Amino acid sequence: MSLFDLSGRAAIVTGSSRGIGRAIAERLAEHGARVAISSRKTAACQEVADLINARHGEGRAIVAPANISSKEDLRRLAETAAEAFGQVDILVCNAATNPYFGPMGGVSDEQFLKILTNNVLANNWLIGMVAPGMVERRDGSIILVSSIGGLRGSPVIGAYNVSKAADFQLARNLAVEFGPSNVRVNCIAPGLIQTDFARSLWENPDILERAVAPTPMRRIGQPDEIAGAAVFLASPAASYVTGQTVVADGGATIAWG
Repeated sequence: MSLFDLSGRAAIVTGSSRGIGRAIAERLAEHGARVAISSRKTAACQEVADLINARHGEGRAIVAPANISSKEDLRRLAETAAEAFGQVDILVCNAATNPYFGPMGGVSDEQFLKILTNNVLANNWLIGMVAPGMVERRDGSIILVSSIGGLRGSPVIGAYNVSKAADFQLARNLAVEFGPSNVRVNCIAPGLIQTDFARSLWENPDILERAVAPTPMRRIGQPDEIAGAAVFLASPAASYVTGQTVVADGGATIAWG
């Protein structure tokens, strides 16, 4: 059996109608997993599910729309995936929000609460709904898509970075709790990736230049360059990896300047 074989496994990927989440869902399916495609818009989810089913066979992907700010939506997502697949073996919490761009002093309480709710609390909600089945079966992989922002300060996305730093600790705490049941919890920390979500960063020439100039690879990343890390963490290849953060940033966090 290949170390990266996910045949017979079932996954939920939030925020998987585009960007990093979509790339992760497509690569999980390519390696044999069945995948629940989830984001707020049903039509966008259906497009991704149709593509995966066309490539890998009917039933490899289902549509399970959800708004991550709604606990009931997330509960429905977990129940829909479990009913369709029988169980959920892989959970990828990828969806996130950043409604504010600017210094911390300017973020409103409403904006900050939305960031923390969607980027941290919602992850904990969904994990709490899916993890009990993994614990009972003594098998499962939970992956939080965080950001290198959680490792650094920023004059423009500080509130978002606070939430992503919290995700690192959420993964560590849950790894300790679930470890005795053979359920692994890890993070991926992407650098600047060319997605719609990060458009305000990479479309600004000044910010883009400052971001890539000190980076060893001298470029920003693509969504599919994060998907491989997710396949690794979901697969038998990472069976002894838990509580860790895989940084995929082209070397940005190790470079001077």
